[in-house]
Amino acid sequence: MADKTIRVLLVDDHQVVRRGLRTFLEVQDDIEVVGEAGDGAEGVARAEELGPDVVLMDVKMPGMDGIEALRKLRELANPAKVLIVTSFTEKRTVVPALRAGASGYVYKDVDPEALAGAIRSVHAGHVLLQQEIAGALLSDDDPVGSTGRGSTLTEREREVLGLIADGRSNREIARALVLSEKTVKTHVSNILMKLDLVDRTQAALWAVRHGLTS
Repeated sequence: MADKTIRVLLVDDHQVVRRGLRTFLEVQDDIEVVGEAGDGAEGVARAEELGPDVVLMDVKMPGMDGIEALRKLRELANPAKVLIVTSFTEKRTVVPALRAGASGYVYKDVDPEALAGAIRSVHAGHVLLQQEIAGALLSDDDPVGSTGRGSTLTEREREVLGLIADGRSNREIARALVLSEKTVKTHVSNILMKLDLVDRTQAALWAVRHGLTS
């Protein structure tokens, strides 16, 4: 069972928030809180030190904010999935966070069970790209790929990309298309290379913007 435990790092400048999150998450059988940080810079350092599977990252923090910290983690090629924690009034920060490499976001008033589910989901390789931000993604200038690059995708790659945008993990894509996971990984790598994207979150954004979602 130990090898299935999801290791989580909490990054939030409010100690009471971190304490509340820890209290709830520590009663989950499959989730372990391995550390905390009070700002973005400390969060990056702790992520490098502790190697968590998932980072719960606040957006607005003193000094290095959550988005800057996320970009730094990606520069360091840190493999942790990042789940942005934001308030509804900070909704405009979700798009840049996703573009910076976040695997998804939750609101600070999220139901505890939904939060645990979101952690499990991003850990499994899902991208939490909710419909409510699709309009914002579609209305902004496109920083993550062009229609021209999309013409280089094969029909199979377009199918895989559409399923990534639907939040499917590689395993689920393999089942849906009757392929091996290794083949799906190859398709994902080819998609990222052809579209000049960094990760599957950016791929999901590209797919939404170009109408490849179901």
